[in-house]
Amino acid sequence: MQIYIKNNDSRPIYEQIVIQIRDQIANGSLTPGTLMPSIRHLAKELKVSVITTKRVYEELEREGLIRTVPGKGSYVAEQNKDFIQEKYLSEIQQKLEEALILAKTAAIDYKEVYEMLRILEEEIGE
Repeated sequence: MQIYIKNNDSRPIYEQIVIQIRDQIANGSLTPGTLMPSIRHLAKELKVSVITTKRVYEELEREGLIRTVPGKGSYVAEQNKDFIQEKYLSEIQQKLEEALILAKTAAIDYKEVYEMLRILEEEIGE
């Protein structure tokens, strides 16, 4: 499990960790049934507080991404791919709305925004 914490990121550390684990579950890097590191081990590995990693696991469990078995540990839960895709689509829609509002505020035509998106897609590729 690869997790990188960026000190210059405006998001809280726990949120950065949640997003990265969520993405690894969604893209299949962490498969259902995978044993997650213990809260203490993850905290030590990332050099963060146990309270932070406990919050991460609570959030992931609340989202249904992991399940905890008392005395055994936390495991990646079976995922509903449609549910995960819907979450990503919702996040994309929110970010596109923010981009369009910003564009309107700056009097930038939506065609220019579309062209930027097209160029970014080419740069990122598949």
